[in-house]
Amino acid sequence: MYPAVMEVIPEDDYILRVVFDNGETGFLDMKPLLEFGVFQKLKDRDAFKRVKVSFDTLEWDCGADLDPEYVYQKCTATEPAMKSVGPTDRPEADSAVGESGEKYGR
Repeated sequence: MYPAVMEVIPEDDYILRVVFDNGETGFLDMKPLLEFGVFQKLKDRDAFKRVKVSFDTLEWDCGADLDPEYVYQKCTATEPAMKSVGPTDRPEADSAVGESGEKYGR
């Protein structure tokens, strides 16, 4: 079973800070989704900021919502906008928040 979303805070650059019921906090970069279907409405920053927790996942007034497993799987432990990437560093944009060996086995 995946952790439920307890709190969401919209950040700059279409990033969401997500707090889960297991105590973990992750960052979800929404930019890759903004070209698809109902998510295009979230390009409006005011619409994007109206994100809320609904049941155990994220939802917006415009009708966009995300599968809770997707939210947990795609969250990173480091805020993408604040991560400094040096010449030998590699961004870990696709890492899961969970501990190794958990459901997503990363």
